[in-house]
Amino acid sequence: MNTDDVLAEFRDSGALREGHFILSSGLHSGMFLQKNLVFMHPERCERLCRSLAAKIRGAVGEVDVVVSPAVGGIIPGYETARHLGVPAIYLEREEGQLKFRRAFSIKPGARVAVVEDVVSTGLSLRESVAAVEAAGGRVLCAACIVDRSNGEADCGAPLVALASLDVPAYPADALPPDLAALPAEEPGSRRLSA
Repeated sequence: MNTDDVLAEFRDSGALREGHFILSSGLHSGMFLQKNLVFMHPERCERLCRSLAAKIRGAVGEVDVVVSPAVGGIIPGYETARHLGVPAIYLEREEGQLKFRRAFSIKPGARVAVVEDVVSTGLSLRESVAAVEAAGGRVLCAACIVDRSNGEADCGAPLVALASLDVPAYPADALPPDLAALPAEEPGSRRLSA
C-alpha cells in the first residue's frame, strides 16, 4: 500500500475529516484522521496492518513482540502483530507515565516493534520506546499507519510509516485566520483522564 491507498481507506470510511481540531499533542490542525472509523471495519484494518507488518519486516527483519501505547495503538498493534506472527501487548498510563500493566512484560533483549495508529509529534512513540527500553527490550522500529509529520517527528527509534503526510499543526497562539475562525473539536483521548 502507498499513501494514496491508505488515504482512500480513511476517506471511504469517513475518517478523513476537515475542520478545526485540537490534536492529542495540544496542537491545532485543519485535518483529523478519525482512525477508529477505519479500524471498526475488520477488512480495512486487516489490509492496513498486513501492509504495515510487511513494511516492518522489510525494514528491520523479524521481531519478537509488538508493543503499543493504549488506547489508540491497541487495535493496529494487535492486528499488525497477528500478521507478524508475534504477541501483541500494550502500555498504559499510570501516574502520567506509560507502563506495562496487566501482567504484561517483555524478555530482556526482546526485539520490539512499537506500533501506533497516527503520529503527529512522536510523543507517544518516544514514551513507548523509553518504557520498552527501561524494561530491557531492544526497539528495532517505531511504526505507524499514518505519519502526519512527513518524517519530521522524533519517535525515539527509526520510523516505519505506511503513509506519510505533511499536515501543518499549530500552537493555539499561532493559528492561521481561516483555522481560528472555525469552532474547535478535541477528538483525541490523551487528556481525557487528566
